[in-house]
Amino acid sequence: MTNQTEIATQARKEWMGLLARAPDDALMTLWDGIQDRPSFEWLRSPEVGGVMVRGRTGATGAPFNLGEMTVTRCSVVLQDGTVGHGYVQGRSKPKAEAAALIDAMMQTSSADELKAKLINPLQAQMQKTKTARAAKAAATKVEFFTLVRGED
Repeated sequence: MTNQTEIATQARKEWMGLLARAPDDALMTLWDGIQDRPSFEWLRSPEVGGVMVRGRTGATGAPFNLGEMTVTRCSVVLQDGTVGHGYVQGRSKPKAEAAALIDAMMQTSSADELKAKLINPLQAQMQKTKTARAAKAAATKVEFFTLVRGED
């Protein structure tokens, strides 16, 4: 039982992280293609606020405050009682609403369809962007080398 709970929690972290980081236009374009949207009630309507972003030197050092970031959050409840939360970067209230609805829908029987129509394409699009950015950075990489002098 615990293993299934851990797997479900990890899967939810992944799709919520994807929705939080996704560019507004990419997410909203895919969301507009979803026809069967459930009715819902607000638990918390979209609100804009700030969070402190923390970092670690070398990913393992002592944590430090990197700076503040603007986020928008909201929570919804579907008619069947499923609760969804949306936390997204920036000030986009429609994106936060979409993220909360997607989170709730991913916990229902429509998860497979939503994953095929929205999550997987969004993940592929973001991976493509990441790969292109890495290739562009790799093209500017400079290799330094030292010639061995004959004195050693």
